[in-house]
Amino acid sequence: MNNQIIKGSLADIAQKENMSISESFLNADILILLDNSGSMCMNDAPNGMTRQQAAEKELRTLQNKYRGKIALICFADDVIPSPSGVILECGSTTDMAAILRYALQFDNIGMKIVIVTDGEPNNEKDTLEVAKKFKQSIDAIFIGREGGRGMDFLNRLINLTGGKAFDSEKPGMFFKDVEKILLLG
Repeated sequence: MNNQIIKGSLADIAQKENMSISESFLNADILILLDNSGSMCMNDAPNGMTRQQAAEKELRTLQNKYRGKIALICFADDVIPSPSGVILECGSTTDMAAILRYALQFDNIGMKIVIVTDGEPNNEKDTLEVAKKFKQSIDAIFIGREGGRGMDFLNRLINLTGGKAFDSEKPGMFFKDVEKILLLG
């Protein structure tokens, strides 16, 4: 288990302000559901990085700039909250239905929900059925290779919830898109 705490993460804010992680979570503006499946190990991100390495860099920048405003939950086979802001290992497949079921507990509490993925779900039908249960919109950012079926799926998902979809300029990169979501509403 990684004991690192990223500057500006919920755990960092909780430590510095002598509060619980739950209290720091209540001040977050955006919940990022980050896919860390096996495809995130592909080396097609800028500067020869893997998608996961690029995503880690993007998260560090976001958490540093928007201190305490980013809540992170990683998913693949498992769903694992990461108040420390570190991308956690959680399997190799893309169980979007599971992460959306988990995220339902945060539906309509005033926090934006954004799914960040480079692929398609294990089960499209189950994922879309869970998405229909949300009262609030879900935004989505595709961080895979251009032209993939993953973006097509995310468009169907956001159409069910009234969210917005973004297609990253380069694999693993999503800072600009999360910033748009935070600033534009």
